[in-house]
Amino acid sequence: MSQQENNIVYTQKNLPSKLLTIGVVILIVGLVLAGASYLIDPVRASFNSLISMMFGLSVGLGILFIIGLEHLTGAVWSVPFRRVAEYLGGILYIVPILAIPVFLNMHGVFSWSDPAVIAKDHVLQGKVPYLNTGFFYIRFALAFIVLWFFFTMFKRNSIKMDSNPSESYVKSSKILSAVMMPFFAIFTTIMAVDWLMSVVPRWFSTIFGVYYFAGSFLAGLGALTLVVIMLNKRGYLAKGLGGDNYYSLGAFMFAITNFWSYIAFSQYMLIWYANLPEETFWFIPRLHTSWVWMTAGLPLIKFIIPYIFILSQPSKKDPKRLTIAAIMIMFGHYYDLFWLVMPAYHKEGFFFSWNELAFPILLIGATITYFAIVTKNKNLIPVNDPKLPQGINFHL
Repeated sequence: MSQQENNIVYTQKNLPSKLLTIGVVILIVGLVLAGASYLIDPVRASFNSLISMMFGLSVGLGILFIIGLEHLTGAVWSVPFRRVAEYLGGILYIVPILAIPVFLNMHGVFSWSDPAVIAKDHVLQGKVPYLNTGFFYIRFALAFIVLWFFFTMFKRNSIKMDSNPSESYVKSSKILSAVMMPFFAIFTTIMAVDWLMSVVPRWFSTIFGVYYFAGSFLAGLGALTLVVIMLNKRGYLAKGLGGDNYYSLGAFMFAITNFWSYIAFSQYMLIWYANLPEETFWFIPRLHTSWVWMTAGLPLIKFIIPYIFILSQPSKKDPKRLTIAAIMIMFGHYYDLFWLVMPAYHKEGFFFSWNELAFPILLIGATITYFAIVTKNKNLIPVNDPKLPQGINFHL
């Protein structure tokens, strides 16, 4: 199908069949490695599975927020990329599978799930109304049901417009995005607290939900930027997309990199300044064992390098620099999640082996496989969206 209207030149092209083959091969390798890791050390494998799940969830949350933000604000620059986001955001359907190893090793990952631990700790006894396995499972299921609902409705409205260019779908998505935002904030915070902060259940931070949201927004932007540039470079998107269209993606990555660093510094500074034992103990293994090297690397990898790389205006239009920045941002977010979680498993110091690669490989393979399947014989841009011509011809 070819569409040439209002300066739009777009020919539907199927992604190469080898993409599905690549995805399946990576998926199989990931399954084998994850299975071997689980057999050798199921608790360690469960910690790694948790990190990969929360990374995948971050990408899905970030992309869902980008889609909702576009509808809510009426933005035009992102319209040519929205269909890619609507397919890539399907990672939200995949990530709950990675929770299975954690569910099978709850006591090893979440000490608050062990009645014997609770009985000896008066602080955890006070948290039982919230931190109990039954309520934990309910919150997990409810979070994904709500996120799936909004994502599915956005995608449904968008795809229906390909055959029926009705303004009603635009209005519906705008209303839906306004309804979604408070639920998005609530369940993003719940997932961050439940699956990351409660790994060390005595510790707490009042801005941890915002910290995870900032990282998720970055991860979603990085993933979308990387895939959009790769597809556009190979001619799978509308003709004419270029530097000015990329600029907003680069500007967003730059802005949210600054926002994440502000939240990260504020969290650390306030805990350091108050010097309360119930807060500072969380940082002790990260500052007084070999984990300190990873702690020192976090601001370098997740803030300083991306900041410098996309600081200038031309860099925000350069697909090569944006590609490197996007990869760096996603790597930095996984690095951050590893730093958040793994000291709870190995307090003595930093460690890394092939076990830590198994679940990321599994997630990458599953995502590529899913993307290749759902995009087959489908448009990669929302061909009948009324804002599409403005989006394609967007100039600074």
